Amino acid sequence: MAVTIKSEREIKLMRESGRILALVHTQLGKAIKPGISTWDINALGDELIRSYGCVPNFLNYNGYPASICVSVNNEVVHGIPSKKRILREGDIVSLDAGLIYKGYHSDAARTYPVGKISQEAERLLMITQKSFFAGIRYARAGCYLHDISNAIAAYCGRYRYGVVRDLVGHGIGTSLHEEPEIPNFRQWRRGVKLRPGMTLAIEPMVNIGSYKVAWLEDGWTVVTRDGSLSAHYENTVLITEGKPEILTMLPGNENK
Repeated sequence: MAVTIKSEREIKLMRESGRILALVHTQLGKAIKPGISTWDINALGDELIRSYGCVPNFLNYNGYPASICVSVNNEVVHGIPSKKRILREGDIVSLDAGLIYKGYHSDAARTYPVGKISQEAERLLMITQKSFFAGIRYARAGCYLHDISNAIAAYCGRYRYGVVRDLVGHGIGTSLHEEPEIPNFRQWRRGVKLRPGMTLAIEPMVNIGSYKVAWLEDGWTVVTRDGSLSAHYENTVLITEGKPEILTMLPGNENK
């Protein structure tokens, strides 16, 4: 399947889809505190998405049983919410969320501190976020897809962090996962040439330790194989003739 180029009409719909998801993330972030369960986070996210007249696109996607992926500490992605999983002071929690607005998908992830966290964890969250922005410097027409991959890999490599290789970013539009796949680790081929109208979900997943991961018996939850902390930062991005447009970020929230 070829990489889709969105029309002006489609871009307008994806902007609104992304704006709504940014609002959802802002409200979810305010709810993160010691004592809340991952189940309650999911319930709030589902309620918020539906309150905007949208549909959570993760729920029942290939059988995933929740609307928000809630991953704690050494869980990389796709953690399944549970009433028994209670956030504690010092945890970090990654929320991966997405929605459908008038047939168009948006997808974004943030890793939040739970109360006061260690300096090691703070540094991981900062570097993961900054690696995304290092990557999107090349998310512009005329560059190549793997310029983004290599920039993310190089930034994380300075800190000897492990960049997950078994999971990658992706195109997005009328489907949650479209072409192309977007690795966050070093690539030797250039990949496709970027063109205005492409929409990409760029999402570095970064571990303090090794890049290696494993799947738990639930078939969904991905964890670091060495038990180290992991962070996830993702946005839906529009390629333009100039600077990329981050569709899932509210104005002034570049550091959030």
